[in-house]
Amino acid sequence: MQDIFAELKWRGLIHQTTDDAHLPTWLNAASRTLYAGFDPTADSLHVGSLMPLMILRRFQRAGHKPIALVGGATGMIGDPSGKSEERNLLSLDALRANVRGLEAQMRTVLDFDNAANPAVLVNNYDWMSGFSFLEFLRDVGKNFPVNVMLAKDSVKSRLERSDAGLSYTEFSYMLLQAYDFVHLYSQHGCELQLGASDQWGNITAGIDLARRQKSVQLYGLTCPLLTKSDGSKMGKTESGTVWLSAARTSPYAFYQYWINVDDADAGKCLRFLTEFSREEIEALDAARAVEPAKRESQRRLAEELTRLIHDDVGLDSARRATEIFFGAEIRELSDVQLGEIFADVPSKELPRSRLTGEGLNVIDALVEASLAKSKGDARRTIEQGGAYVNNRRIDGLTKQLSPADLASESVMVLRSGKKKYALLRFRD
Repeated sequence: MQDIFAELKWRGLIHQTTDDAHLPTWLNAASRTLYAGFDPTADSLHVGSLMPLMILRRFQRAGHKPIALVGGATGMIGDPSGKSEERNLLSLDALRANVRGLEAQMRTVLDFDNAANPAVLVNNYDWMSGFSFLEFLRDVGKNFPVNVMLAKDSVKSRLERSDAGLSYTEFSYMLLQAYDFVHLYSQHGCELQLGASDQWGNITAGIDLARRQKSVQLYGLTCPLLTKSDGSKMGKTESGTVWLSAARTSPYAFYQYWINVDDADAGKCLRFLTEFSREEIEALDAARAVEPAKRESQRRLAEELTRLIHDDVGLDSARRATEIFFGAEIRELSDVQLGEIFADVPSKELPRSRLTGEGLNVIDALVEASLAKSKGDARRTIEQGGAYVNNRRIDGLTKQLSPADLASESVMVLRSGKKKYALLRFRD
């Protein structure tokens, strides 16, 4: 069996454990069952979710049995850990839809059909929905001293804020997650809980509850939060969160996010999120130090993660879109795809009738797209070989653009020089 603790250690994935001395030997002695929880506040996981999900995958590949828990019940409450204010509660229907979305994404990373140690997917709503309030207080709540709960960082940090309190609803979250651990121990023999560093209080609460209720020793392990070198969370852009769902973040945008990771963060991302060997990662580190402009680390990172989350079809799509932005001919794409590729490119809408009859002269098109200040300017650009439609060079001043020149249903891509793009959108 692979020494998973040593593997996690060199990658920098261990932030804290409940038993540094004993846990490595315990893990190597036999196949263990472990779990990590995922909060269904949206119908997709995001880049930050890759950390615990990839650690579950590493454990499975080392011979252990992973459980991915989707918090259908705890998601109705909201975890106060790391939050500055209470979030809006979701309806049961919204939560169920979110749970379905998360389940589909987990199946792309974990192996649920492995004969020896298949991954297991559970939803804590399945066991929590059967509890009455009185039963939960009697069976679970009585085991939690309030002074201990108040001492947890996730609670204390909120109570110390003058601008945000803590409702009883959020205060009780710790009890729910603690009971999840005990339930998974009873039903699946789960003895180890994984989580990000901000989950330490919830994890240790579950270990305490198991000791009180079952007289057993369970374990906890936390990983660092996925942050940039400046301390901000990774997976955030000017346009919002980077999601794992192709409907929320296209494979192209996902690929581009990793291509554009800062050199200072590339090595950490390779260690945290890929399964590349130590030798390959260290070779990429060395190459990055000598020739950073080649961005080989970022390319390998982008390819590996895009293939994992969006499969080979998604990776091929992302590569093709990238090639298009750098000059490859544009054809057989949709309006949506072009919108994703050229999201930050200026565009102008024109009536579709401009393309019918004699068509739209390419000189007028360059002016309409603001790629030329005047018709004279447009003529000079064409004569100098710097005018392109759908990345095909325009050689003559008399070229008339028609519906056949559209790159998609309604979009035409114009370019001046090497990288100055604009879109013309033609509407009925």
